[in-house]
Amino acid sequence: MKDIWGALADPIRREILTMLQKEDKTAGEISAAFPVSNATISHHLKILREADLVTSKKEKQTITYSLNLTVFQEFLMQLSTAFGRIEQEEQS
Repeated sequence: MKDIWGALADPIRREILTMLQKEDKTAGEISAAFPVSNATISHHLKILREADLVTSKKEKQTITYSLNLTVFQEFLMQLSTAFGRIEQEEQS
């Protein structure tokens, strides 16, 4: 889960995940949404891929990114469980 926390630490990466919740996007479409270089967006996408939060599919020269719902939902479940334990301990 450490990789996911690091990936979620940056606001640009969180915004990329929000974009991908709505629909798959190409690297160019993602890059066009931010006032940073293509190399910076590429770095953010690499971190998201390494955390398994996004998947990529290459077709010719176009890379399309998708939100990896399985990993994202698993992370949210673990987070929910952790906060549930904290709440139970506080009530005890």
